[in-house]
Amino acid sequence: MKGMILIMEFIAKNWKKIGLLIVIIACLFNVVSKLVAKVPYMDQLKESAQYVSDQEQKNNT
Repeated sequence: MKGMILIMEFIAKNWKKIGLLIVIIACLFNVVSKLVAKVPYMDQLKESAQYVSDQEQKNNT
């Protein structure tokens, strides 16, 4: 029980620092995940052009 009280006192004294740390970690995770999953612009253009071409062929038949 005494250990739980110490933990609560620690959290009460440092809640701003803990919150800031959580926000920083979330932002870093967001940036890293976007960098890792980024598809090159040329690939997006090629896929879009292929889709439009496929749709036109589909509509013409």
